[in-house]
Amino acid sequence: MKNTFANSKFVKTISLWLSSFALMFGLSATLSASDQIPGGKQTKPMVLKGGIVHTVSGGTIEAGTVVFVAGKITAVGKDVAIPEGAEIIDCTGKHIYPGLFDAHSQIGLIEIEAVRATVDTAETGSLNPNVRAEVAFNPDSELIPVTRANGVLLGLSAPTGSLVNGRSAVMQLDGWTWENMALKMNAGMHVRWPRPALRGGGRRMGGGAPPPSEGSQLEELNDWIKNAKLYKAAREASPDRQPWDARLEATLPVIDGRMPLVVEAEQTAQIESAVAFAKAHQLRLIISGGYDAEACAPLLRETGTPVIIAGVYRVPQRESDPYDASYTLPDRLERAGVKYAIAAADRFGGSNIRNLPYHAATAVAYGLNQEAALRAITLSPAEILGVADRVGSLELGKDATLFVADGDILETPTQVERAFVQGRNVDLNSRHTQLYRKYSEKYKQLAE
Repeated sequence: MKNTFANSKFVKTISLWLSSFALMFGLSATLSASDQIPGGKQTKPMVLKGGIVHTVSGGTIEAGTVVFVAGKITAVGKDVAIPEGAEIIDCTGKHIYPGLFDAHSQIGLIEIEAVRATVDTAETGSLNPNVRAEVAFNPDSELIPVTRANGVLLGLSAPTGSLVNGRSAVMQLDGWTWENMALKMNAGMHVRWPRPALRGGGRRMGGGAPPPSEGSQLEELNDWIKNAKLYKAAREASPDRQPWDARLEATLPVIDGRMPLVVEAEQTAQIESAVAFAKAHQLRLIISGGYDAEACAPLLRETGTPVIIAGVYRVPQRESDPYDASYTLPDRLERAGVKYAIAAADRFGGSNIRNLPYHAATAVAYGLNQEAALRAITLSPAEILGVADRVGSLELGKDATLFVADGDILETPTQVERAFVQGRNVDLNSRHTQLYRKYSEKYKQLAE
């Protein structure tokens, strides 16, 4: 009996080892770098001629031309001078757009949600203002080529967590390293705002320990900001005597107004609480999520607080809500005069932000003006996140981050044919296009 037990234990140990090796080999195959080579530096003037130019900031130009030199747009219009030695691309009948901009995701921080080793979105603990998303950004993510193949050339990569999650960065979706892909570091300090406590003492679904109370988390947030202000005063008065603190040091741009507080808040009570907090501490505020933002429209207008709508493809959050509450939110905020952008946020973090134009298209189907929808995924996120001087529209002096499509980008049959990031020619191949070619050939051969 003893020998049988020992043999059984030995077999189980060997099985575990084999399973571990299989998992490691499986992960190595899964995590291999994407095959696409980042675009090289622009070496000669480029001319996109005769296309339908969607400038976003200045209307649409039929049979227009866009010229860019050394990564910058130098001319936009109908009759523009063509630089000597330029490469001219005939865009007759094509559409030219600024790169689409997803305003909130975990692109580059997560590969496969079900594989923990590929998820690098959060740190332990409730206060992590020192976390920087860009240093964890994976430039070889397979999700990046898939995303940019649909015109999404920019994305805010943001950490997640429990309370104070850390700092996000605006990333360009082409490049060799996170350093040359980061368009703007310290784009925002991300906070998950406490939800109001359930009334009546109801139990949480699934049991377990109750979450921290709203009051205790608000007190923690207040203490965090107050301590940062005290730390700043102490450092200014006597820098040699005040020890350096990574968390408080990272908070200084927030209390100085140089970096906005990006608060994840959906409910009316959350939004009102966050606005009151920002006003009390004189902080710049951006609301992310914003399901109930229309109910807070007067307050948001008064304080100039913009909203990043966390996806149009969302179900109603209350049984009493209309089925199309999320679909109509962009139009309702547009009518209410609240500044907003549309993101393609979903529970998979980064894999579906390629669907960003279809979030905007759904908003159009439910009342939003088409020009406003395009602005909500280009120029508006650039303005909200402080990079509108570089991207978001086709204007003189801005980065040549743009693409050419064979139709309206808000329509699903449309294909992106060319894309440029700061003038660099982007490889639009991806795992999706490779599989398409593979199985197209399969069925062609089988038919023969």
